[in-house]
Amino acid sequence: MSPSKRYDVAIIGGGVIGSAIAFFLASNPDFAGRIALIERDSTYETAATARSVGGIRQQFSTPENILMSKFGGAFVRDADRHLSIDGAPLHLPFIENGYLFLATDAGMPILRANHRTQVSLGADIALLDPAALGRRFPWLNVEGLAGGSYGLSGEGWTDPYSLMQAFRQKSISLGVDWIKGSVVGLDLAGSHVNALRLGSGHTLACGHAISAAGWHAADVAAMAGFDIPIRPRKRLVFVFACREPLERVPLTIDPGGVYFRPEGATYLCGVSPPAERDPDCTDFEIDYTLYEETIWPTLAARVPAFEAIRLERAWAGHYDYNLLDQNAILGAHPAVDNLLFATGFSGHGLQQSPAAGRAVAELVTYGEYRSLDLRRFGFARILAMNPLREINVV
Repeated sequence: MSPSKRYDVAIIGGGVIGSAIAFFLASNPDFAGRIALIERDSTYETAATARSVGGIRQQFSTPENILMSKFGGAFVRDADRHLSIDGAPLHLPFIENGYLFLATDAGMPILRANHRTQVSLGADIALLDPAALGRRFPWLNVEGLAGGSYGLSGEGWTDPYSLMQAFRQKSISLGVDWIKGSVVGLDLAGSHVNALRLGSGHTLACGHAISAAGWHAADVAAMAGFDIPIRPRKRLVFVFACREPLERVPLTIDPGGVYFRPEGATYLCGVSPPAERDPDCTDFEIDYTLYEETIWPTLAARVPAFEAIRLERAWAGHYDYNLLDQNAILGAHPAVDNLLFATGFSGHGLQQSPAAGRAVAELVTYGEYRSLDLRRFGFARILAMNPLREINVV
């Protein structure tokens, strides 16, 4: 094994979460340490970030999720100020078309309860009855709907790859060392990580190790001798074209969970598979059954113009899926005091990356959260098997 190089913080995983942590640490005037960011795939070809649909929404049921995504939307809107290098514009888009959650009679009590929580925290969300839905979105078939919840501002989508690269490049400009490699082991002394061992044979001594490795975070936990309930779950995104132009289309979620949003001249769509068809999975194979049996019939029924669409392509990506409650795990496991985790976002990582990056940077720098109190996302609930349920999972 080659001699060790020392860093104050070594971040495992250079996707949007890891890159955001690196940026917030490096830009914090109260932190003066050396930072390494270790990423196995320099092309990011199979990274979850690059395969995301880039959504940013405040319509959650959990207050912390609402506040994290509020910060994320504001950060992306003002990304030039935060992430530009030498004043060069980023041209990072924020298509602020909103999210539209649709509900039947059965779903309205939950929609109303979530709406009360959202607006109490300053989210700009409107509840619309079927008549109002029809007026605002004349392309929408409101039959069978009791209402909808629509984000008037602060919601929409961005380009995931561009946001990740902006975090990454800015952090490098601030002195972060980007290292291509795989972490294959941890050198532990009692409850402390002394160093990371890389597949290259090098070691990186560190004051703090941070796992931002997505679904690979379970592998990192295993290296430290414990398990965390994070597993890879495949999600498929289908791209289709529609001849008829539609005006001001939000990211729309049908009561059954099928979603769609515009992407240039085309549309993206998808749905989470039922639990019995959602195993741990790391491949990128496309199964068109979900599209043919569930997605297209729903699209055609909800939007008459979608009765005549053309499927153009599809891709697969993976959630770092938290089996307990589909919420993030942030902070240190009690078994290893200087190994922090930022994982388990279950599809919300892109939009929550600014808030998660800031939060973990605060834990490292100050030993506590200072901007948002995210202690409920810590390991205590995981060890107690006490889920913090998020109802609005897409």
